[in-house]
Amino acid sequence: MLDFWIESRQDLMAVIQELGFLPFFANEIEGFSIEEHVPDEIWFTDLEGPWDWKGPVISEGDCVYGKFFHKKAGFISNKWFYDFANYRRDGYDFDARFEDGLATYDEQYLYNIIASRHSVLSKDAKVIGGYVKPREKGKDSWQPRKGFDTNITKLQMKCYVITSDFVYETDKNGNPYGWGIARYATPEMYLGKKFENNVYKRSPEASKKRILKHLRSIMPDVEESLLEYFLG
Repeated sequence: MLDFWIESRQDLMAVIQELGFLPFFANEIEGFSIEEHVPDEIWFTDLEGPWDWKGPVISEGDCVYGKFFHKKAGFISNKWFYDFANYRRDGYDFDARFEDGLATYDEQYLYNIIASRHSVLSKDAKVIGGYVKPREKGKDSWQPRKGFDTNITKLQMKCYVITSDFVYETDKNGNPYGWGIARYATPEMYLGKKFENNVYKRSPEASKKRILKHLRSIMPDVEESLLEYFLG
């Protein structure tokens, strides 16, 4: 089992850089998550903890965040995200994937909303895309577009979209409250030229082998089948 402990934002950033990959939730690989390595008093409580650190870690931690691991969230260091995205994309940029019939129209529709902007809040993307019903009167017969959650997850799993920040609503006194609202961006927009110049540097298979070699080095006792499953 991996030996680390997370009690602060700085701890979390350090572990992400050390391991390269860090799922948020417990999974098939025992001990390979944030959830299993934080004190109970800061996990889903009123005290500041990993849920509050997500936005600052994304902006300060030289890493990306998204639903990368079997539709569940986690962090990947920038150093390893190039290979991970290359493998998950199978060497395709999104337009080429769509042209080859490997992405659906619904995925393309949502991707274009995000890719045409520097970034966009999830609630705004839903309004722009018609996923939520307008508040104006006289729209009773209008039906919202379906599939936002499904397609935003697919785009993150394929590494065409990441979560670039979390924004909180504030009360009349300016105090944040509630769950953070996800802000989405493409890796190309968020990470810029460095990502574009490195993501397709190797073949997808070479990227996969490189990642598996790294995972074996940090978790030598984990079965190869579990590492393969984790990589997806």
